[in-house]
Amino acid sequence: MTTRREFMVGAAGLTFTVLVDGCAAMRTEELRAGAALASAPAGGAKTVNAWASLAQDGTVYIVNPAVEMGQGSQTAIPLIIAEEMDADWSRVVIVPAAPDDKIYGNPGFRGLMYTAGSATVTGYWDVARTFGAQVRRVVMENAARKWDVPLAELSTEPSTVLHAKTGRRLSYGEIAAFAQVPAAAPTIRLEELKKPEQYRLIGKDVMRVELPTKVNGTAQYSIDVQLPGMLYGAVLRGPVEGTSPLTIDDAQARAVAGVVRIVPMAFGVGVIGETPWAAFDAKNALKVTWDRRARAFGHDSDEAIPVYSAAARDFNRAGKPWDTAGDARGAMQKAAKIYESEYVCDYSYHAQMEPLNSVASVSAAGDACEIWCGTQSQTMAVAAVAKALAIPVEKVKLNLTLLGGGFGRRGHRDEEFVVDSVLLSREVKRPVKVLWTREDDVHNGRFRPLSVHFLRAGLDSSGRIVAWQHRVACDEITAFQDPLRYKGGGEKDFLAMAGSELRTYDIPNRLSEQLPQETGIRTSSLRGIGFGPNKFATEAFLDEVAAKHGLDPVELRLQLLKNTPRGQAVIRAVVEMSDYRRKRPGRGLGFSFIDYSGTMVAAVAEVSVDKARGKVSVHDFWLALDPGIAVQPDNVVAQTESSIVYGLGLALTERIAIKDGAVQQSNILDYGVPRMHDIPELHIKLMSTPNRPTGAGQMATPIVAPAISSAVFAASGARVRHMPFLPERVLAAMA
Repeated sequence: MTTRREFMVGAAGLTFTVLVDGCAAMRTEELRAGAALASAPAGGAKTVNAWASLAQDGTVYIVNPAVEMGQGSQTAIPLIIAEEMDADWSRVVIVPAAPDDKIYGNPGFRGLMYTAGSATVTGYWDVARTFGAQVRRVVMENAARKWDVPLAELSTEPSTVLHAKTGRRLSYGEIAAFAQVPAAAPTIRLEELKKPEQYRLIGKDVMRVELPTKVNGTAQYSIDVQLPGMLYGAVLRGPVEGTSPLTIDDAQARAVAGVVRIVPMAFGVGVIGETPWAAFDAKNALKVTWDRRARAFGHDSDEAIPVYSAAARDFNRAGKPWDTAGDARGAMQKAAKIYESEYVCDYSYHAQMEPLNSVASVSAAGDACEIWCGTQSQTMAVAAVAKALAIPVEKVKLNLTLLGGGFGRRGHRDEEFVVDSVLLSREVKRPVKVLWTREDDVHNGRFRPLSVHFLRAGLDSSGRIVAWQHRVACDEITAFQDPLRYKGGGEKDFLAMAGSELRTYDIPNRLSEQLPQETGIRTSSLRGIGFGPNKFATEAFLDEVAAKHGLDPVELRLQLLKNTPRGQAVIRAVVEMSDYRRKRPGRGLGFSFIDYSGTMVAAVAEVSVDKARGKVSVHDFWLALDPGIAVQPDNVVAQTESSIVYGLGLALTERIAIKDGAVQQSNILDYGVPRMHDIPELHIKLMSTPNRPTGAGQMATPIVAPAISSAVFAASGARVRHMPFLPERVLAAMA
């Protein structure tokens, strides 16, 4: 029988399989109860398809390549396929894709199975639509042969082929009984795909498939997994990246009731116990001295700021160019007026709701492994396990679960929390669930890096910005988080530098560049990636330039966007929504705009400042966004609200401080995530337009800080340039 890989290769990666006579359909009730954990068809079904299968009972099985961490990807991609298939959504069952980059890789991530960066819908958009259209075409061709009529006379309704001339109808399930699958997938031209006005599913508020399981408690996260004979693991890691234990005193740890084994590891000490509490207590009882040769020892985040600042301001030191246009240096020298300023962003932590955890069961011989985990990249997780055990990836079985938040933390090449469970399972030859406590997660976090931004703007005699320079001094992210993508992308740190470009604005001479700082600190992408700190700096600086040069901040953006009507549209919308021109006694309004990878976002924040204590309160936040076609409109609004709340914490309270390489915070309480009483009234306007989807999951996060910064200036006359805007920093700015 042809293997799935051979079948896929023969059809250029866009094939589907019809379940024929004798095939047992998947048990629909099982799949409905745990969509993300559904298994492959059972009972002698022919080769499992790449993306879709049709059963004779009318069930449509659609494979989902993305992971679900609360953003709706588990629904969105199958919905797009179902739209072009003209499938009856009520008959669709969603199956998780096998970890195979060649078949299921995201074109938006260089063919890697990776769910991040709001790049899932936009990355799979053409692939998913084309494949769905191919399935519909083959179904129709089979009906045409059955009825001996021209293909052009046929049309479809949900899961049904129609012949209008004779009134005949065939369901997709009926066609599955006799269908023949062509050796090569039919060619579908882009112009043959549905137009937005023809959509039945896209653009409608279809309920996310996993929500019922979250309501009734059956949703499966890896932290919920229980296996027969399972033990529990915890790992004490060194305080900095790259260190290892020099001495281990485990006497007190071994005395803890329920401890099974203490495991020395290259990067720390593992503890295996009969209960989570035994593992945690024993881990806390360990006494370890660490090798201090690692680079991060000695790093102090407060002391680093002037060092980073000096690097950013030293124009004799060339940076790594990120965005260039014209001759920024030459135009700056000829400018009639030059403004400059500096902005700082602290280290920040992901604070995902579900702490890191994973379950592993390594075979007795150590030559195979099964894992249960929530990961942002199925193939990276499998590869990390295979590398740790020195076995082929084919010997690793992944059971993908829901993720209780990712934000970039569950998307690293080494997936260390998964490897923890694998290494400990190998030691005891039993299943082991490794749990990171919140303290573990904070102390051993991978952070959005500390960054210092030095900006210069050159204006001509008419007040037009003709030159722009943005120098970013920060710890590198991509080189640490994903060395393969870093090398493959020309050693450009896109996770740190994205958003420093101003390609939408009409500024003829631009240069943004990175001054990498070698610190050894663990770094990571975080919701909004580089757009967060970079857009804070660029937009706050534009507001500052406008104020100093007597320009209206809204009119300045409209002029800069003279060639971008979609950008102008969201600005006009948010100005109208917020009644921006109306004065509010005792409060200030701040405006900001960003183009996040083609998604246009404009926002207005209304704040007050307690001038005695320095506390900033945000009362209302208005936002308009155009993400192109909104596949799931209500979900886009929900994700936008989530993005704003996330950005609010980063702007006002959330920071990680580092002394001697070690994190000073220990939990959510002293890290400073926003509470319910901190959340302003949110007013969202979704402006779905007939353009390619450009992402919505994190597009609002970066706009929050610059809008609040501008509002603080309007309310108090003080410029806050160091994020987060802690009360003491606001007081210092007002002084």
